[in-house]
Amino acid sequence: MLILSRKVDEKIKIGNDITLTIIEAHGDMVKVGVEAPKNVKVFRQEVFDAIQRENKAASVQPSEEALSTLFSK
Repeated sequence: MLILSRKVDEKIKIGNDITLTIIEAHGDMVKVGVEAPKNVKVFRQEVFDAIQRENKAASVQPSEEALSTLFSK
């Protein structure tokens, strides 16, 4: 992991297309602006984790018992 110190209004470049800008810093809270191409998805970690859990749950194959219950109605 690369650890960088930045002040408000300073930037970090990731590759050629992504720029992080420190917008505000107070105590243990930092506001970061992200400039990235529209095809790059940017999520907070907790949102990304929730999406991954939902995708995994949706991909689980239902059991034969669950299917027979569903279609017997």
